[in-house]
Amino acid sequence: MQDEVESGTTTDGREVTRQRVVEAAADLLAKAGRDAVTTRAVAAAAGVQAPVIYRLFGDKDGLLEAVAEHGYATFLAAKHADAHPRDPVDDLRAGWDLAVEFGLANPSLYALMYGEPRRGTTSAAFQAGMRILLGRIHRLAAGGWLRVGEGLAASIVHATARGAVLTWLSLPDDQRDPALLTAMRESMVGAVTYEKPAVRDAGPASAARTLRALLPEQTTLSSAEQHLLGEWLDRLAAGGDAAGDAAGGD
Repeated sequence: MQDEVESGTTTDGREVTRQRVVEAAADLLAKAGRDAVTTRAVAAAAGVQAPVIYRLFGDKDGLLEAVAEHGYATFLAAKHADAHPRDPVDDLRAGWDLAVEFGLANPSLYALMYGEPRRGTTSAAFQAGMRILLGRIHRLAAGGWLRVGEGLAASIVHATARGAVLTWLSLPDDQRDPALLTAMRESMVGAVTYEKPAVRDAGPASAARTLRALLPEQTTLSSAEQHLLGEWLDRLAAGGDAAGDAAGGD
């Protein structure tokens, strides 16, 4: 039975062995960098034969992919999703800070995760983390804080956090100024959000009123498109008032 577990020939044994190999590789990566993550060294650290790694992961790149997925799962465990933050902009800042702190605390793992395009991004943990970020951004949009589209906002948050960490890690110790991280974060906040909500009273009716007021200034729409959009916005604004009256009536 022990031989079966070591070689991964049983379902449970295979998963146990796989996890042990991934953790051994992640430990080598953290302690000695990527060059230390050789098939032979990982096998020795995990207490398995080298062929087991090939059976489980296909090749070294497959092992590195699994280590990146392990990193996303570790990062996900540290995230906190608040469905009703008191300040959605500060919540965005907190999420950005957490991502940067994770990168600075795990430089080799972070470089593996984010230094190569799409490494580990198909994993369930990565997708779950993205849902947390998109939830933060959607709350900003619903509250009238969001300056750009939700997809672009997510890309800006990712790009600035990744750039801040990888730039910091590339600098000599005596050139690592914390002001860099603060400036990057605040530039992200300025690019993604308004200083004050564009719509004070969050809701479809208020958003419709705001857009209706700005509609005459839009030059990208034809006259027919402006007219049709104006009708829709007027109905949304009126519907919001009607709903409010109904809720507060007798």
